[in-house]
Amino acid sequence: MPRICIFCGARPGTNAGFLATARETARAVVRAGYGIVYGGGRVGLMGAIADAALEAGGEVIGVIPRGLATAEVAHDRVTMLHVVESMHERKAMMADLSDAFVALPGGFGTMDEFHEILTWRQLAIHDKPIGLLNADGYYDTLLALYDRMERDGFLPEHTRALFVAAPTIDTLLQRFAER
Repeated sequence: MPRICIFCGARPGTNAGFLATARETARAVVRAGYGIVYGGGRVGLMGAIADAALEAGGEVIGVIPRGLATAEVAHDRVTMLHVVESMHERKAMMADLSDAFVALPGGFGTMDEFHEILTWRQLAIHDKPIGLLNADGYYDTLLALYDRMERDGFLPEHTRALFVAAPTIDTLLQRFAER
């Protein structure tokens, strides 16, 4: 089964719409015939992703470092949970298990995972689709920064095009299918 890796916050955020977006993302991914790979937690947007996908009958694979398994309270009902030793091992395993990547709203960890997988694509380590789910304009300022990087000559146009951004998961999945 093909799988989409979802990067997202271990907190719910203050905008209740982000929890709804996480749940709808999980349901849409399962409807589209994909399994989900994610950070392995049962809290925040991560927990919402896992719970909604499981409720929809989907496969959910979590990957969590041992040190975070207690702090993020590792999800104990996922299809499979990998407990690894480091964040580096987590990101590598998530990439190996996945056929595409989507980042939802989140904090530093989400940005780290998104940017690392984007950098790996830039370096031709993989050629898997990457999407940025810009729910409620969450990533507008980040997208503006990328535009500035391109204008100022730090990102060639083809590098800026290595990911797609959209306000809904359905649009991202459609863009992945057109690839």
